[in-house]
Order: sequence, then C-alpha cells, then structure tokens
Amino acid sequence: MARLQRENFDIGAETSALIAKNGASGGTVAFIGTARDFSRGEKVVALEFEHYQGMAQKEMEKLEADAKNRFGVLDCLIIHRLGRIPAGENIVLIIAVGAHRPEAFDACEWLIDELKNRVPIWKKEIFVNGSHWVEPHP
Repeated sequence: MARLQRENFDIGAETSALIAKNGASGGTVAFIGTARDFSRGEKVVALEFEHYQGMAQKEMEKLEADAKNRFGVLDCLIIHRLGRIPAGENIVLIIAVGAHRPEAFDACEWLIDELKNRVPIWKKEIFVNGSHWVEPHP
C-alpha cells in the first residue's frame, strides 16, 4: 500500500516483503530516488517536501491500482518521504512485481513519471545561501 512518511525506509526490507507477498512472481523492479547534492550550479544541502494532506495519499493509492490494471503487474508499492531530507538520503521508492520483467519495468517507469505529474507533492531545494521551490516538470 502506498504511503507518505517522514522517516527513511529500508529498501531491502520493503522489496523482500513485497516479493514474499507475491511468491515466485518472475520479475521485480525497484526505483530509488535520492536527494542529489547539486542543482542550478549550486550545492544543495537538503530538500524539503510538502503535500496536500489526504489527496496525495489517495492519488498514490490510485496510481498503484492504475498500474496493476494498465500493465498487469501483480503488485506495486510507492513510498514517498516528506519534510526535510538531507542530500544523499532516499526520497522515493517504487517497486513493481510482475510475472515477467517487461511489465515490471514498464510499470515502474510509468509510476515514477505519473507520481511527479499527478500527486500533489512539492519540493523546495535548500542551498547554503537560500532556497527555491522547484516548478513541476512538464
């Protein structure tokens, strides 16, 4: 089940749990998004994420259901962190489990793209000398 959380997540534990839940599924693909330490030619100290409470969670759950219907994956998971995240730490984890690798790869890529387009989560880059809200991707 999709979730928003402030604390970091354990990639191995989350992946193992989803694989165990789905048995000998065939293919599991994971995407891990991390906070990079540079943007616009400046050093990024941290990122800060805010969300539209209630709506963001519902839209993430809808994305998981949509991915299952669209790609035929057996299961998937979206975790997105909120609050201040230092450079180098995990931000988002997306896992797709399929009977075969093509649908797992396709679903995972689609999920991260749709997450950025559809879920009301906003990112602020925090630099040594200031900060900047990041505009949505086209």
